[in-house]
Amino acid sequence: MRTLLNLFELARSRPPEVDVPSGRFVDLPGRGRTFVWQRQGPPGAPTVLLIHGLVASGGLNWFPVIPELAREFNVLAVDLRGHGRSMRAGTAFRLSDCADDVAAVADVLGVERFIVVGYSLGGPVAQLVWHRHRDRVAGLVLCATSRNFGGTPPERMFFAGLLGGILGVQAFNALPLPWKVRPAEADDRVRPEEDRDPLIARWAVDELRRTDVLSAISAMAMMGRFTSHEWVGSVDVPAAVVVTTRDHLVSSARQLKLARAIQGATVHPVAAGHAACVIGAERFIPALLDAVRSVAGRAGFRSFEPLSPDGQDEPAA
Repeated sequence: MRTLLNLFELARSRPPEVDVPSGRFVDLPGRGRTFVWQRQGPPGAPTVLLIHGLVASGGLNWFPVIPELAREFNVLAVDLRGHGRSMRAGTAFRLSDCADDVAAVADVLGVERFIVVGYSLGGPVAQLVWHRHRDRVAGLVLCATSRNFGGTPPERMFFAGLLGGILGVQAFNALPLPWKVRPAEADDRVRPEEDRDPLIARWAVDELRRTDVLSAISAMAMMGRFTSHEWVGSVDVPAAVVVTTRDHLVSSARQLKLARAIQGATVHPVAAGHAACVIGAERFIPALLDAVRSVAGRAGFRSFEPLSPDGQDEPAA
């Protein structure tokens, strides 16, 4: 229920006055079609690959962040399968498939190594990208997430009960009714000219509607089964954890346990709740920038002169 309240809060809020990033469909050989939001950074800058949270899309989760990151990094944000404009997943949603999709996107776009950033649901996916494709990951930034989400008996009961929700939606869709539980049509429309602030909330609702209901429930069930506690301590790349200290969905204590489990991980607190990436963007963006810069520096990437907000090089001092 609290997840739904966070989503309603996101849809009702007036997000920061920024442009929605552009994007395009990308075909992944043998896997399907996904959607990638992207912004070019300074020439030769490292690539940051962003992975969104549950029900969101890459654009919706990261649109306040992308312009700021792109002043220093090349930025890619992927729509996970079953979310946004990506391929449908339904009950076949698997976190490992999402991780492999991310690596496949990097292959198609010619990105050899990248810093992977995961938010909430994107946290397990990001951890799995490192676990399954270690040679591709230069650094790891984990935000508002954890090593596991079903650690207590009530949590385990909740996630186990999601199976009934999946079966219920399937049964509903099988009935001869004029309406079904379906996602919005995935098309090429990213942002028509009229969908600028203050109507950006309308765009946000449209993005939420694109997520397949079965995929969302299945994703929650997979989150409940996910655990990295046996291997996350082996992370051998620079890492940072952005902790949302007022988070009622993923407790800050659980986020800090994740940070302590990864040797050398830096901690970057944000005094905001679980939807900090958009609703608390003015506090979240500085913490995320510090985290990514820290990881990039420890990974050996050289410093780049940031681009100005209009995309031009900053003048020399």
